[in-house]
Amino acid sequence: MSGVYKIIEFKDIVRIPPSLFGRPLKEAALEVLEEKYKGQIIHGIGLIISILDAEVSEYGHIVFNDGALYHNAKFKALVFSPALHEVVEGEVMLVEEYGLLVRLGPLEGFIHKSQIYDDFFSYNREQNILLGSSSGKVIRKGDRVRARIVNISYGTRQQTLRIGLTMRQPYLGKLEWIEEEIAGKARAAKTASV
Repeated sequence: MSGVYKIIEFKDIVRIPPSLFGRPLKEAALEVLEEKYKGQIIHGIGLIISILDAEVSEYGHIVFNDGALYHNAKFKALVFSPALHEVVEGEVMLVEEYGLLVRLGPLEGFIHKSQIYDDFFSYNREQNILLGSSSGKVIRKGDRVRARIVNISYGTRQQTLRIGLTMRQPYLGKLEWIEEEIAGKARAAKTASV
């Protein structure tokens, strides 16, 4: 898993429905907050993974024609918050003609085939791989890769967060390629020192 996980504090007014009146206030508030926020994408913040804790005012407010109580609350949430230029690792989940979808913890990022390596990659439909024309490098579903986040955009619809990635920088790419690059540089340094 990769990406930045943060604990962020929020404030909200929690609507406690009558069906939860028999439970302790904090327990009821945590249930309501979890249902409302878990899985939500908040612009500029990221994806809410879980509600961790809450402080709820003991004094609630009644709203006309509503049997619920409304309480002021401060709560802490675990958030997956990707950052621009961050280096992340993930698993290739889908190989397509235009590039790769990579699992980054709870979200996916996209790597266009032009951002895989300093080579032209073509899609082999029969084998479901991307193949480098001059390097012979192959990338397929299940491969582990290291990439840098180069674009983060929040879609016009609320539940959309797009992450653009590149592997065209030193020490990025399929993990086996990075190991080969490091081993090659070590051999070159050893040969140069002799």
